[in-house]
Amino acid sequence: MSVRGMVLTIGVIAGTAAASVGDRPETANPAIDMEAFLRVSQEAAKHRESRRLSEAEFIAMSREPGTIVLDARSRQRFDELHVKGAIHLSFPDITIESLGKAIPDRKTRILIYCNNNFRNAEGPFPSKLPSASLNLSTYVALYNYGYHNVYELADTLDLSASKLEFESSASGGRS
Repeated sequence: MSVRGMVLTIGVIAGTAAASVGDRPETANPAIDMEAFLRVSQEAAKHRESRRLSEAEFIAMSREPGTIVLDARSRQRFDELHVKGAIHLSFPDITIESLGKAIPDRKTRILIYCNNNFRNAEGPFPSKLPSASLNLSTYVALYNYGYHNVYELADTLDLSASKLEFESSASGGRS
């Protein structure tokens, strides 16, 4: 068989395989809706544009009555070090029920932060890819559940120079 014939045969086989995968009927799962997720993500992104705070704004708002600082990192990272007074609700545990218990009033002001807000702190705040930042996922999830009074720490802070107060759930935490 000539090289041209081999290339043509490989192309036909590859095309047939791709067509069979593409022709498969989409498996329907009403509990998973990518189109709705993307739509809500776009809405949340527009909403988020005016809700990013400097460190000073974050600190001032966190001290106002009725404001909750939410940490959605893992329990391990939260216990290691977190913003003083923050409540913990790990991102995988965000559900209708858990949000209803932790933050019953959807109008509550919620401040969020994540690993990517801090540098020189790889232990408690290991870096993620910017596109995988927990702030993004958390913001979209809260928005989707009807919590629209959400603000996000925008700054990237050196942990040792930050004016935020921190605490640990383990002994020997930093304040």
